[in-house]
Amino acid sequence: MSKTVRWFILAGLVLLAIAFGTRFAPTSTTPEGLERVELSGVVMGSSGPEAGVWVVAETSDLGTGFQKIVVTDDDGRFLVPDLPEANYDVWVRGYGLADSPPKPARPSEDVTISVRDAASPQEAAKIYPANYWYSLLHVPPASEFPGTGPDGNGIPPTMRTQAHWRSALNDGCRLCHQMGNPPTREILYAPFEDAGGEAEPVLRTWAHAEDLGGGQVVFESMEDAWDYRLQLDGLMYATLNRMGRERALEMFADWTKRVMGGEVPPTPPRPQGIERNVVLTMWDWGASGSYLHDLVSTDKRDPTLYAGAPVYGADLRRGMLTVMDPVANTVDEMQIPVQEGFSAGGSYNGGILNGARSPFWGDAVPLYRSISVHNPMMDHRNRVWMTSAIRATRNQPDWCRDGSDHPSARYFPMNSSSRQISMYDIDTETFSLVDSCFSTHHLQFSEDEDHTLWFSGDTQVIGWLNTRLWDETGDEKISQGWCPTVIDTNGDGRITRPWNEGRQAFDPSRDLRTRGFAYGINYNPADGSIWFARRGTPGAIYRFEPGESPPESCITEIYEPPFEIPEVDADQWGHDPRGVDLDRDGVVWTALSGSGHLASFDRSKCQVLNGPTATGQHCPEGWTLHASPGPQFQGVTASGSADFHYYNWVDQFNTLGLGNDVPIVAGTGSDSMLAFLPESGEWIIMRVPFPLGFYSRLVDGRIDDPDAGWKGRGLWATYGTAANWHNEGGREQAPKAVHFQIRPDPLAR
Repeated sequence: MSKTVRWFILAGLVLLAIAFGTRFAPTSTTPEGLERVELSGVVMGSSGPEAGVWVVAETSDLGTGFQKIVVTDDDGRFLVPDLPEANYDVWVRGYGLADSPPKPARPSEDVTISVRDAASPQEAAKIYPANYWYSLLHVPPASEFPGTGPDGNGIPPTMRTQAHWRSALNDGCRLCHQMGNPPTREILYAPFEDAGGEAEPVLRTWAHAEDLGGGQVVFESMEDAWDYRLQLDGLMYATLNRMGRERALEMFADWTKRVMGGEVPPTPPRPQGIERNVVLTMWDWGASGSYLHDLVSTDKRDPTLYAGAPVYGADLRRGMLTVMDPVANTVDEMQIPVQEGFSAGGSYNGGILNGARSPFWGDAVPLYRSISVHNPMMDHRNRVWMTSAIRATRNQPDWCRDGSDHPSARYFPMNSSSRQISMYDIDTETFSLVDSCFSTHHLQFSEDEDHTLWFSGDTQVIGWLNTRLWDETGDEKISQGWCPTVIDTNGDGRITRPWNEGRQAFDPSRDLRTRGFAYGINYNPADGSIWFARRGTPGAIYRFEPGESPPESCITEIYEPPFEIPEVDADQWGHDPRGVDLDRDGVVWTALSGSGHLASFDRSKCQVLNGPTATGQHCPEGWTLHASPGPQFQGVTASGSADFHYYNWVDQFNTLGLGNDVPIVAGTGSDSMLAFLPESGEWIIMRVPFPLGFYSRLVDGRIDDPDAGWKGRGLWATYGTAANWHNEGGREQAPKAVHFQIRPDPLAR
């Protein structure tokens, strides 16, 4: 068929669509010149059109698994834009409905999809986000704290407040798993058997365990079953003991009994307003055993760089740099190297204790390459920088240690580091390894002429790499530095030795050195300072300034979220900061993962910055806490949702389209990214409804074409769980890269 004939046919179809009020979908052209097509239609339920439900178009015809998801408008209409030419299955998911059967469709069709109401509350609740299920936990009331120990209420005295218990529920249990999803809220055992009149039924091991060579394990109670389950994860097992083993087991067992007995959470609201304008595009990447912790698409300082180029993910479990091309729909991966002689092999056991067997893997657990690649960031020279272990912890270079002539080592010697630095040059397709005296975790570039790369991840110091100097010399020793985090508690405006150490009697004439695992880290574009977080209850954010002649000129400030202070309303108490980012005005935004808030901190409001009282709780006036959406735990009256916020990010340059300096929070427990609009206080919930289990960590934003409207910009994230086999789809489910876009209306092309 000639181009002329095709054009006349297409023009006729468009005219017919206009005449009959439908929205037939012509082809469109992407900025890369590739033809894409659209799919439109309507969703009809038992009472008419269904508004605010998701339409999923998926195909396996491309180079990797591909899905596109949109939301219906007030009239139940939908339009799926920019689909690669392929055969698609199209289906509908929505709160209150049963999933519709897949309907084969080709792009440029206008289809009607019929859906039915869920047959029961239990069927409807199967697709609710995990945090709704997790909110059904009965948390011990505030009156039971502090705990009275094993001879009292079973809660250790170290659990001083209900907030400490909530922190354990969140950070201790949800660091790797999306608590509340089916594998965590249910006991995946064979059906209850008649216990012959016993008060508790006999539980047997997972129904499919025999296929994995698991045999059967019999439990006499749900508490025993939960005890066994938690032995599969060393971190959760340690958390269980910290909470009070028997009391925590009672809580989890009670939760599962009620869930398996038919109790359901409240119904989430369907997408409203701007939420109906969200367009999700997803690609499979990695393997079923991958742990795609984070991804990056551009240099955060200039998000117009690398338009339309691949995105890069750090596979923590397998030590890979994973590459996904969103134009060609292809995936590749590269092994990240290590220093010669470093054995990076091993098998991943997920922290399994006491011989407990995985219900998903049996003995066939995924292999684990222990270089612990964590967080990737891109620079202005088309390179991906990562934190990864390149050598054994004990093989610390001598120039890091006491007796070295390195300025930082003379000031504060370092005897070990557990994770260092690697870099991939995309243009030359080569890796470089950079040893560091300090441990690394997250990393961020500053906007200075040295393109300084700052690192969290050490318990003692903040470290940096002058990448300009490293590019010029290739010398990792002279290009890096570090400083201990010492606050000016004597108020003289500088740090002097000797200083107070944490457990010594406090001498007001000295400064105070602080310690603890430095987590999130970021650069303040307003004044050049560096901010980082240390988790805890309440935890704190820190301001670090290297000064003119580090390490001697380094100085640190500490600011804790308001916590148990009478002059602040209890709804404005928070705890457990994790992610840290700043807007262009220098306001700090941090996700309070324990209390369920997004918090902003404005240092300019503080009356005290240093001196003997500047030890954390001295600037409540600088803090504003915003309770994130969603239900709370049962038994909790303080403000804060049952969601978990692994990290947060500020959209400084309007990469999503909601405006400059919009904070974005990872709804790690709610299958979502959450945008907060500071001027109105409105939350925009960008839900990922399929596959269930969108456990996100860090987010990135890129502008592919500033002149292309909504199509030229968007956010990137990944399914970043350590156990992606918990996701909908099970053991064979691969992680997915997700692109978030917001169009002007639900039918915009």
